[in-house]
Amino acid sequence: MEKKTCLYDKHVALGALMQPFGGFIMPIQYSNITDEHNAVRQHCGVFDVSHMGEVTVKGPDAERYVNHIFTNDVTGAPAGKIFYGMMCHENGGTVDDLLVYKMGDNDFFLVINAANIDKDVAWMQQHLEGYDVEFCHCSDYYGQLAVQGPEAEQVVEEVTGLECKELVFYTSKTIDTNGETVFVSRTGYTGEDGFEIYASHAFINELWDKLLASGRCKPCGLGCRDTLRFEVGLPLYGDELSDDISPIMAGLGMFCKLDKPEFIGKEALAEQKANGVAKKIVGLELSDKAIPRHGYKILADGNVVGEVTTGYHTISTDKSVCMALVDIAYAKLGTALEVQIRKKTFPCVVVKKKFYDKHYKK
Repeated sequence: MEKKTCLYDKHVALGALMQPFGGFIMPIQYSNITDEHNAVRQHCGVFDVSHMGEVTVKGPDAERYVNHIFTNDVTGAPAGKIFYGMMCHENGGTVDDLLVYKMGDNDFFLVINAANIDKDVAWMQQHLEGYDVEFCHCSDYYGQLAVQGPEAEQVVEEVTGLECKELVFYTSKTIDTNGETVFVSRTGYTGEDGFEIYASHAFINELWDKLLASGRCKPCGLGCRDTLRFEVGLPLYGDELSDDISPIMAGLGMFCKLDKPEFIGKEALAEQKANGVAKKIVGLELSDKAIPRHGYKILADGNVVGEVTTGYHTISTDKSVCMALVDIAYAKLGTALEVQIRKKTFPCVVVKKKFYDKHYKK
């Protein structure tokens, strides 16, 4: 039984195409993916991301516990700082990628992927022993909006009244307004400047209505959320990261702080970094307009050497490209390969995974 976000009725009223995603019925598109994608690249769009999961970790050992389960290093971070990283199995495979917000001394807010909420929470709880922390799974309380695009700062400030312009990329603040505590962070998943806002369901409903009534913010579905993140090379769990795809294989080693005293999976990741991996996520560009999709085979001299994880004909650059997990021997930039699309094969070449430049406000 799929769950619904607090904005479900509003999506239906807007005529959104609703489909299952990560255990929820979510809006895939309202008008069409191209219009929504371009609105975020050029102006401003708003996404309902209330399906994401939230966990709080507080108490004397909160920092030590978060560092134990998380590949990045939160040691001594100032309040308001946000970290991207992974939780890993002992063998280096990825449990999930997530954001960790430092809220205050020994006070952390973790944001996890919708499809992994139950699995992640169970895994975190399995590793609580020996840590004096108060662990709270509070996904049912929070709604979340992502306001994204070059005009996002103006829209959030002027339409919602939430002051945000002083925030730099990957920082957050807490705002108390009308008896409500709201988190605002300068983060997103689109490659554009933007903000993510966490609050109660009632507040998120009010905010959504204000943003849409302003006419300055286009409602956007998960369809363009995927095309936007893909173009700038951001991974999606289940595609570019998984139980079988480690952060090192995904090219995300910079978020694995191997100089940290310990974290789950550290030894396996250190070994991969030192001795190399058997497979790696790469970018591929086709010379044809054919579209490579998830699961399509990558060939070298007629032999299968990998498979597509995400592929599109990009909206922003008008190219057929994909990310793919390939054998390490074929991962070098410039390597000529082929992708099998149904019964035909199309030549492609290994390129950088970032197909479009990010435009964050640093």
